[in-house]
Formats: sequence, C-alpha cells, structure tokens
Amino acid sequence: MSGKSRPSGLGSLFESHAERDRRTRFHLSRPFDIAPERGAEYTVQQLADLVAEASAWLYEAGARPGSRVAIAKDNHWDYLLLAAAAARVGALPVLVAGSLPPDTLQTVLKRADARVLVTTGEIVRSAAAAGVDVTAFAPRVVTIDGPADGATHVDEFRGARVPGTVRAASYEPMVATHTSGTTGVPKLVVHSADTIMGHLSRTESLPWPIVGMKHRDTVATAIAYNHMRMITWSAGTLRLEPKHALILTDGEPATAERMFRRHRPNYLEALPATYVGWEPLTEKPHHVFTDVRVYVSTFDAMHPPTVRTFLRASQRRFPTWLQGWGQSETGPMTFRLLARRDLEAQGDRHPTIRDVGRPIPGFTGMKVVDPQTLRPVPDGTPGVVLSRTHGRCVGYLGEEDRWQLKAEGKWWNTGDWAVRSRTGAFRLLDREVDVIPGMSCIELEDVLADRLPRLTEAAVIGVPGELPLPVVCTRDGSWDQAAWQRATADLPRMADPRLLEWDEFPRTSTGKVRRMELRERLLGEASAYGTGRWT
Repeated sequence: MSGKSRPSGLGSLFESHAERDRRTRFHLSRPFDIAPERGAEYTVQQLADLVAEASAWLYEAGARPGSRVAIAKDNHWDYLLLAAAAARVGALPVLVAGSLPPDTLQTVLKRADARVLVTTGEIVRSAAAAGVDVTAFAPRVVTIDGPADGATHVDEFRGARVPGTVRAASYEPMVATHTSGTTGVPKLVVHSADTIMGHLSRTESLPWPIVGMKHRDTVATAIAYNHMRMITWSAGTLRLEPKHALILTDGEPATAERMFRRHRPNYLEALPATYVGWEPLTEKPHHVFTDVRVYVSTFDAMHPPTVRTFLRASQRRFPTWLQGWGQSETGPMTFRLLARRDLEAQGDRHPTIRDVGRPIPGFTGMKVVDPQTLRPVPDGTPGVVLSRTHGRCVGYLGEEDRWQLKAEGKWWNTGDWAVRSRTGAFRLLDREVDVIPGMSCIELEDVLADRLPRLTEAAVIGVPGELPLPVVCTRDGSWDQAAWQRATADLPRMADPRLLEWDEFPRTSTGKVRRMELRERLLGEASAYGTGRWT
C-alpha cells in the first residue's frame, strides 16, 4: 500500500465525508435515475443516505459479500452511488456502459459473472431486439426505469432494512470498471482500496499549486460516469470540498449553458469530444466559460485549436489547461499544464501539445523499451512505454492471462508508443497497435486540425502496403481540396481523405474513435503495422 494510512473503501466513501460535515453542494443536470423524485440538488449527507438505501435494496435483491453486482445503465453519477452501495454490503461492483452495442455488452456481462445486474428496461428491450438476452447473465436482474420481461423492477425491493457496512481488506478487489475499448471489447479493470483510494485518488486529493480545487471553487464535470476516472474525481472533490460541484450527464451544449449560467465553473473537466461540441458556445456574447481557471482533459488526445479556443474564452488572467496521460489500469502517469503562450504558434509541423510532460513525482515511474526485447531504448528513440505505480490494477475480470501478459514484474506495459527526451519528458506518438512507421498519426491529426479550421474530427489509419488514410469530418460537411493540398504539402504522403459525418465515426462510451473498427470498415481488413499485443 502506498498511502500513509489504511484507505477507506468505496462503501464508506460518502458516509465518512458526511461525518466530516463536508459542505459541498452537488447540482445535477437531471435527477438521479435511481431517485428521479428527489430532484437535482444534494448535500453530502443526502448522498450518503441514498447510498445506504440503495445498499438495502441491493441486499434484498441478492447482493452478498463476495458476490458481484453489474451495473449497466444510462450515463449518470449514480453509477458511483450504486457502486458504493454494492461495496457497502461487501459485493464487487462492476460498472458497464449501458451504451455498449448489444454483442459487446453480452461479452462484458459474461465476464462480469454477476449475481445481480442493475440495468434499465430500455437496455433489456433494445438488446433483445438485437438477439441478446441480457437477463440471462445474472440470477437477478433489476430494472430502475420500469418493468421488463425477465427482470424485477427496483420498487419490489425498496424499503428494506439497511444492512451494516461490510469492511473488506484494503488489498481485496473493490471495484471493476471497463476501459474505453478503442481496440475491441473493453477490458474489466479491477482495483482495490489500496490502488484506487490509497494511491490514485491521492493525486486528486492533494492541494496542488495552481491546479488544486479550492473551497471557494465551483467545479464541474461532464465525463463517462462508469469509468474509473469518476471515482478519483469524486474522492478528490469530497476531500477538497469546493463550494459547488456540477454534474453533467451529457455533452449537449444546451445542458452546459443551462448549468453554467446558474453556477459559472472555475474548474472544469469534460471528455475531449464534449469540449469539441461546446466550442460554438464560446462564440456567444457573455458565454459561460469566462471564469474558468483550470480546464482538465483526460481520456483522449485534444487538438490544439480546441485547447486554444477555451483558453482564450476565459477572462481569467492566467487560465491553464491540465492535460493528463494515463490509463484505467494505472491511473494518471503524467500531467502537463498548458497556458495561452504554449498555443501561440499555429499550424506547426510538430505541435507542442503532444509533449505530455514528466512522470508525476512520488507517484509514477516510466521508461521506454524496445517492443521485442523490452529493454530500455536510448532517449529520443520511439518505443513502448512501461509504467510503475502503486496504483496499478490488480487484475482483469475473466481475462487473467491478458493481465499477466502486460505485467512485467512491478512494471506495466501500457501499449502506448512514445519517445523520452534527454530531460525526462515524454512525447506521445500513438498506440502501439496504431503505429505507422515513420510517422505519428495523432501528431498528424493535430496538424490537420490546426491548419484546417473547419475540421471537427481527423483520424489517420493505415494498413501495410497502402498509403495512410485520413478520415475527416467538417463542421458543415463541405470539402475544400485546395485547402487540403496546402495544409498537407509538408506532411508525409497520404491517400485522398475520406469525408464522414460526425455520427459515422465509431466511438467508445468516452467519445474516443474506435480506430480498429474504422480501419476494418473503410480498408476492409484488420491487419496493422503494430502487433496489438498489449491492447
């Protein structure tokens, strides 16, 4: 364990902070799915009470110490409340995005092997229409939005006696969340209280200079709440006690405008795709981003124009963009702060935004190795990144062999392709499976986005024997071939671009482009330059 004291588990998260009389007010963009009648504002004590009530009906539905509770529903912060409720009775919560395609959902639920599945009637029916019976994957299926064949509505279990809190060992599995799934079926990543509460959440809970939450802050988040990031953000927010916390369940500009006009955020985190969707809001008079001190971006690469747009939108003197690089399995590995001056140069062949910083002092060790020998390569030489952290996950549900393949003693093979500078900074190039020799796809995508203002998405994909294919999306669906030729004159040779609509890009629950699926769809094969061994 890396923490200074035994970390408390997820089951007592809200209860322990309620006992400390935390004063943060939580504002939801819509009421919780598990308590639609209770409105959209909560104190920490009210959240703790709702967790206790949910633990009662989960226990009544069959959740027991050592069992698993799978949760697959619409995106909302009550994923965390249900996870805490399951952990409170000693069960292992397994958080699954309800937006997964039915065949993928089927695979993930099989691996979860849960005693209780909490879901919605809508998911049950839509999966059934695609030939998948999700009610077959748990002895008890509980729907929270209404009845469904083969399931029991949650009202049948409400009002049960609240059971006592089960205290599990800090090294035992505490929660499982799945990865983004950009390269296939998402992996179910298992963390313990030691790894996620004792180590990873500490990066959120320390009062870092500049980027730490402050008591007077209004913080806001619009992410995927089934993801591990949701746990660390929540633990840090409860610990640092900002004045207001805004929870947005979707990336719609109208939702952001409504929430932020009431409480202007000072500290804002969102999915990269959500930031892109919010850009038109910055063009409005008296827009809602004027008071943002810190923007936070994780999950995926951000393109320079979007970062530049939001930094310029703030009326703070020195707004910053906190760029994080990490994985569900390791938590954050590096952070880098970007200021307006870092984005002054526009259209550079090698944009600075791909420089992702140094390992977090006291938290993470990193090295770049040869993919064949796994021996360190000289600084300046591309290779696969290995990470060493006390926050490394403890396993994959249903795929232990896959976990063992990526664990190299105390090191973890991230499957990311990067280069380390002589000063110890890292420049992210690609995922190893997406590598095209002699180039960095994500760097090219940054350059294209910076030189072609109408682009809203760009993904460079390739297979051996063919020119790399740029797949692009523009704001209005139009295309300017002359502008493309000017923008790419000094870039590696590529095939003619393929223009798609935004919704035609296959995406994960966190908004990432599923490059493997895109490659198979457009190029007709799954072969790639990379091995994909560590995906």
